Amino acid sequence: MIHVIATIEVRDGTRDQFLREFHRLAPIVRDEDGCIEYVPVIDRATSVSEPPRANVITLIEKWSNYEALEAHLQAPHMVRYRNTVKDLIVSLRIQVFDPA
Repeated sequence: MIHVIATIEVRDGTRDQFLREFHRLAPIVRDEDGCIEYVPVIDRATSVSEPPRANVITLIEKWSNYEALEAHLQAPHMVRYRNTVKDLIVSLRIQVFDPA
């Protein structure tokens, strides 16, 4: 299994719009071969964390293997999705992890 953390910064005032588009896509992705988890999260204010980032969505993904992730990234629905949200995104950082 591999883990993916994607940190997505969106333009001011567009987080809800981005999340609406994401939630339309998520069931399709979760049905892909090899997808174990595909969940967006937002920062929460706590006594032990940095201050919340209002324009950041963190995507937590788990895939059965790297080939499943690669297939996901090239899937036609992902190409359409990236085109739909591209003007909302300021920055994107993707990190892929192996279990330790």
